[in-house]
Amino acid sequence: MAGSRLEKFGTVFTRVRDLMRSGVVKQSDKPIWYDVHKTFPPMKDPLYVRPVAKTYGKKEEAVPDIFYREDEIRAKLYEVYGTGPGAFDLSKSSFVSTCQRFVEKYTEFESQGDLEKQSLFEETGKALLAEGLGLRRRGIPAVASETRNPVLGMKLTDMLAEQQADAPGGTQAPGKEKPTQAPLNPQ
Repeated sequence: MAGSRLEKFGTVFTRVRDLMRSGVVKQSDKPIWYDVHKTFPPMKDPLYVRPVAKTYGKKEEAVPDIFYREDEIRAKLYEVYGTGPGAFDLSKSSFVSTCQRFVEKYTEFESQGDLEKQSLFEETGKALLAEGLGLRRRGIPAVASETRNPVLGMKLTDMLAEQQADAPGGTQAPGKEKPTQAPLNPQ
C-alpha cells in the first residue's frame, strides 16, 4: 500500500501515517502539515471515484487522414504499373525503390515545367526506360507481339528449307522444296 501512488488506495495522510508506523519515515522527518491534519481532520475523507467517460453513439476520429503530393503519384504508378518486378532490398542503406525513383524523376520533370500534367506521367516512364529501368503495364505481356522477332515464330523445318533454297546450289522455288532427308517419323 505504501508503494502505490494512486489515491484510490488511501489518502496521503494515511500513507504517511503508515510509513511512520513502519519506521520508514522517522518522527523527526515527518511533514509539517501532518500534525495540523491530525489535529483538524477534514469533515469528509477524500474518496477516489473513477471518472466515467460518456460515449454515446459513434465517436469521431480526431486525427484527419494525411496525404502527401507524392502519394497521388505513387497511387497512379501502382495502378498503372503494379507493384514492380521484385521486393525491396532493405539490407542496403543506399537502396532506392522503383517507386521512389519514379517519384523523384516525376518531380524533377514537374519542376522544369516543360510538360503538361497528362503527358508528364508517360514521359517519366520513358525517361526511366532510357535509364535502364523497365516498367511493365498491368495486363500487357512482357514483350509486345509486334516487337517480337518474326524468326522466333518460324518452325525449324521452315528455316532449314529456306536456307537450302538460298544456298548457291539450290534453285528451287520456295514452298516446293524436296526433302533432302527421309522423314524422322514414318507413317
